[in-house]
Amino acid sequence: MSFSPIRGVLVPLLTPFNDDMTVATDLFVAHAQWLLGQGCAGLVPFGTTGEALSVGIDERVAAVKALVEAGIDPALMIPGTGLSNVADTARLSSACLDLGCAGVMTLPPFYYKDVSEAGLYRHFVQLVTAIGKDARIFLYHIPPIAMVGVPTTLAARLRVEFPEQIIGIKDSSGEWDNTRALLEIDGLVVYPGSELPLIEALELGAPGCISATANLNGRAIAKVIDAYFDGNAETARELHGQVKRFRLLIQDYAPIPAQKRLLALLTGDGRWANVRPPLVELPEAQGRELLDTLRREFELEVPTS
Repeated sequence: MSFSPIRGVLVPLLTPFNDDMTVATDLFVAHAQWLLGQGCAGLVPFGTTGEALSVGIDERVAAVKALVEAGIDPALMIPGTGLSNVADTARLSSACLDLGCAGVMTLPPFYYKDVSEAGLYRHFVQLVTAIGKDARIFLYHIPPIAMVGVPTTLAARLRVEFPEQIIGIKDSSGEWDNTRALLEIDGLVVYPGSELPLIEALELGAPGCISATANLNGRAIAKVIDAYFDGNAETARELHGQVKRFRLLIQDYAPIPAQKRLLALLTGDGRWANVRPPLVELPEAQGRELLDTLRREFELEVPTS
């Protein structure tokens, strides 16, 4: 069974919370619909940007189900499902795949540190077995946060041994040499976890990227990818310079609280500023300062439902 990757910018959705800290499903669905309308190609609910490890299994399944029930094609979704044990990761992954999602994005087991590659291999073999032959897994490599990564040699081995189940990888290492090595693995779909190396990754066969700042700047990132695939390399490079500047401005702040505060200010719905512990909200004054800077330098679009 062949797999056609989603081509374009995929958005690791921010997860909005009501004031009582329950998932604000209305905002979640409206934001997803707005992003797709902006030209984003796919959605990655409950990645790092979505505060995934602060959201329960049943909450995640209910939120993904709400997107599907709102008419969003599950074939455009790759939910994050990685937990620190096989049983829970398999249960969450199977629930998302049963809803028709294109695949699931799974972290390596991240609690124990300095584990061997052999141990990580055993984890993923057991995960594929637990989910079954219909598993469609994107590995998630984010050592700056998880402190446990997916070595390129392991990704290559898993791809060879499970070509129908190990589909691709999101590389959030921030290391171009690592992304380039992954792109050399035959048949592996590689999404860099940032738009910063986007042009270089596209040139080596990446179908796009998965970028946190697409929550606010998705249309601009999509234009870079569209220009590249339309054969307008010079235009793509010019546009790429703009989206890189946007990304670097956001990175100077705590990216999740900053983007949520910006959405609260742009939409007028204060719930967007809420984050679950252990994160804390970005103060409104700092958010306004950032918003003023972005408005001076970029054309920000106001999200609508």
